[in-house]
Amino acid sequence: MAVRSANVNVRVEPEIKVQAEAILEQLGISASSFINMTYRQLILHRGIPYDVKLKPELITEDSLTDAQFNQMLEESIRQSESGENIDMDEAFDNLLKDL
Repeated sequence: MAVRSANVNVRVEPEIKVQAEAILEQLGISASSFINMTYRQLILHRGIPYDVKLKPELITEDSLTDAQFNQMLEESIRQSESGENIDMDEAFDNLLKDL
């Protein structure tokens, strides 16, 4: 029995396409195979097979109530007094690791 196929036409940004296809080439997977695998995972999971959610909202001073701000300030003072703080250089190094 012959295998039937259907076409899927999508539009993506050119640079995204180039980067994605370069990774797929390194993996030895064609774009068609990747889309087929993704569709199969969608069916298997009965939904998108990875988390799709908004990034957590950035907490700023303006987004806090006075009580929340004071609680954070008190917690910071407590941590500092109990020695739970870390060196500023270490804190920046930790931040840069996540970028």
